[in-house]
Amino acid sequence: MSAFFTYAILTATIASAIQYATPFLLAALGETLGQRSGVLNLGVDGIMLMGAFSCYYVALQTGSDLLGILVGIGVGAVLGLITAFMSVTLRAQQGISGIGVYIFGLGLSDLLFVRFVGTPLPVNPLPAVNIPLLSKIPAVGRMFFQQNLLIYLAFVLVPALAFVLYHTNFGTKVLAVGENPAAADSVGISVTRTRYVTVVLGCTMAGLAGATLLLLDGIFQENLTQSAGFIAVALVYFGAWRPAGVMTGSLLYGVVTAVVLQWKSLGIIPTSAADLAATAPAVITVLALVALAGRFKQPAALGKPYVRGA
Repeated sequence: MSAFFTYAILTATIASAIQYATPFLLAALGETLGQRSGVLNLGVDGIMLMGAFSCYYVALQTGSDLLGILVGIGVGAVLGLITAFMSVTLRAQQGISGIGVYIFGLGLSDLLFVRFVGTPLPVNPLPAVNIPLLSKIPAVGRMFFQQNLLIYLAFVLVPALAFVLYHTNFGTKVLAVGENPAAADSVGISVTRTRYVTVVLGCTMAGLAGATLLLLDGIFQENLTQSAGFIAVALVYFGAWRPAGVMTGSLLYGVVTAVVLQWKSLGIIPTSAADLAATAPAVITVLALVALAGRFKQPAALGKPYVRGA
């Protein structure tokens, strides 16, 4: 255990924790936006998988991570339109339609991988970008300011989303639609348009989350996310539908994941217990949700299709 509490190991662990937290943070921020407007999307994991595979295949064929990221984002947007059409226009039961999107993304990403790639081939992971001056600060620089651009973007989006939700006209509309769509409709706010925009943006961020996950290691495999999208949905509840709370939950998950992996590499966790230890992040997330259950109020219209005059 003493080997873990060294300068090099601790800084490396925290740096890794931030990396592990980033895909969850991006997906959970997008889901926060959608849920704030009243739409629950359980298809996040499938969208992340499609975003990850799209990014991987394009990067593999072109050698451009940037192009791969853009395609992953685009795939997320298209799946967002499909999700919004089912949940908002067709008024399908949101939990069931979301699971359908998840199964679609899981199956199609595996099929496309087997059909067009087959053998896992690496692409170049995103390089770290050192922030001038800040990256030179002992310990802090290594942990926080020697990361890749998508990691910086994810954490910049936290205050950006908070500002949009609480200090803009668009955010006011989103919150109104999520709390009382009938009242919002009565003052001229388009419930359908607002929900479409938030769901598409949320799914776009899920596609970006998948691309980010892929580019951390640069290799795609079947079921790459390993249910990360469902954890992201849980983190929205953990964070009480607030961007800062979602970030806190994502970092907690990242820290636990990084510590478990580091302990395994150091031999602190025996091989016989490795599989059990791998479940620790998910278990801690569930326990945190149980502890926080009932302490925060979810958007009143969450999961409820809106029918004018009903």
